[in-house]
Amino acid sequence: MASSEQSGQVIATTSDHLLTLTLDRPERRNALDAAMRDGLTIALDEAARSASIHAVVITGAGGSFCAGGDLASFDDLHDTRVYRHVSHQLTALLDAVERLEKPVVAAIDGVATGAGLTLALCCDWRVASSTARVLFGEGRLGLVPTHGGVTRLVKLIGLARAKEALLGGDDLDAQAALRLGLVSEIVDRDPVAAAEERARRMLRRAPLSFGAAKRLAHLAADTDLRSGILAESLAQTALLASEDHREGLAAARERREPEFTGR
Repeated sequence: MASSEQSGQVIATTSDHLLTLTLDRPERRNALDAAMRDGLTIALDEAARSASIHAVVITGAGGSFCAGGDLASFDDLHDTRVYRHVSHQLTALLDAVERLEKPVVAAIDGVATGAGLTLALCCDWRVASSTARVLFGEGRLGLVPTHGGVTRLVKLIGLARAKEALLGGDDLDAQAALRLGLVSEIVDRDPVAAAEERARRMLRRAPLSFGAAKRLAHLAADTDLRSGILAESLAQTALLASEDHREGLAAARERREPEFTGR
């Protein structure tokens, strides 16, 4: 049984422990405004707290993923104090996607650009339709990607590919985005259905193991080798005492699929 509700221009649909969040401003190509930002923030917070939500898919309505920040609000940001305040709020939302210790998959159809592209880059996996386009358009406005837009890009795909994507001047179609590592896969069917399928596949990993591996991967991008090894050892110590580890061992020995509980 699926349930659906809308808050802050975000439609939240829950089905079989999977939460699908649809950005719902199709007339603005799902550009992020304050209401949508707050709606996403609340939904992700509830997903993090809910034992019944196992994974999250983020997508956009009307044939676009997200056109970034709403240009209608840019005049308000010329006051540097206002810009920093709004910037901190959006950065906190993007950080929440990365911190969520559950699978988060982006289903990209149409345009992903600006803060919308950074939102996709924060996800663990990005499924693109064959008509998806990735645009680094900030330079045309005399700006640069922010909220980690440049930093996350370099950490994700490396400096050489990041410079090609960011500075090359091309609008990237799905195949170019795949070659550069900006999307994980291209599908010739409904990207939301494919993203949901991918999320369920990711859930074959024990929940505590998935959360630890996700946090360790982000830590590894920002720390030295020895610190990373120490963090891995500490995480493993905790996982060795978990019920899911014992279930995983038993299932492997009995040659059956494990039944994880997240404990």
